[in-house]
Amino acid sequence: MMRTGLIVGIDGHALDQRSRDVLMHPAVVGVILFSRNYNGSGQLVALCEEIRGLRDPRLLICVDQEGGRVQRFRSGFTALPALGELGRWYRSHPDRALDLAYRHGRVMAAEVLGHGADLSLAPVLDLDRGSEVIGDRAFSDSPATVTALAGHYLAGMRDAGMRNCGKHFPGHGSVRDDTHHGIVVDDRSREEMAADLAPFVELASELDSVMPAHVCYPCVDDRPAGFSSAWIGQVLRTDLGFRGIVISDDLDMSGAGVAGSVQDRWRACQSAGCDLALVCDPVSAIQLVAAVDVESDEFDGARASATKLLGRAQFTLDEQELVSEFRAWKQSLKKLAEGSRY
Repeated sequence: MMRTGLIVGIDGHALDQRSRDVLMHPAVVGVILFSRNYNGSGQLVALCEEIRGLRDPRLLICVDQEGGRVQRFRSGFTALPALGELGRWYRSHPDRALDLAYRHGRVMAAEVLGHGADLSLAPVLDLDRGSEVIGDRAFSDSPATVTALAGHYLAGMRDAGMRNCGKHFPGHGSVRDDTHHGIVVDDRSREEMAADLAPFVELASELDSVMPAHVCYPCVDDRPAGFSSAWIGQVLRTDLGFRGIVISDDLDMSGAGVAGSVQDRWRACQSAGCDLALVCDPVSAIQLVAAVDVESDEFDGARASATKLLGRAQFTLDEQELVSEFRAWKQSLKKLAEGSRY
């Protein structure tokens, strides 16, 4: 069985010895950064350079830079509107909304890559149908609208040199409760879930990675989707033909608690077929790697998966800023985020 590699959270604005020790563990193939790791553009560049220099092949550096209320890097970055703003534009000005979706993906990816990180775990492909945690993080309540806008957003990311991550498979937007805070069950039938699945079905060939939800869908499996070989192996890989990387959602979330300890959760997502797993709490990451006694070559497959998601910026940020069109894209997104018409 392939061992699932870890993408871990760290503390601070620079690496201390404890963080370096965790990041050098053979099971760790990546880092996820948060607002707690950001104190300005120069600091972020230095931190990413330090992380990139630790190992060969280098560690994957991830972030959630969706826009709206989920944007980890703010000062020094373009204020990005929530994806739901693009869905609202789509109802009256579909062509303009598609253009904005491309700009959003392109500017977001260019800025993240320009600071040395690799991958924003985006876009959200859920539907906005009553979830407490999704809401306007989703493009729309319509699967056709989500698919159309996400397609242009993915093109923007790709043209900037960034891979992508569609989340949260098979759809978190139609169940109210938040998996960060409790065990969540979606009792609908497979037929009733067809709309939520539709964006993943339509975009499967364009996605580099997919993140399963920690929601339980008993119509297929009583376990959360991220711990389910039925959802990952059968539905995602066989039925949808997905050939990319599967990244578990954060194993520290309460919705993952059905599997037991963090170490048990890691084993569960490994058995289900996840290539990589998030452990965002630095304390959990330290405890988990301390309990894992492995040989480095057991994680060759996980390192290869992480390497496939590394960013390759097409231009530096300084080069992008010389282009008037790029500056105009940034301004239009900022105005939209501020609630102005662009």
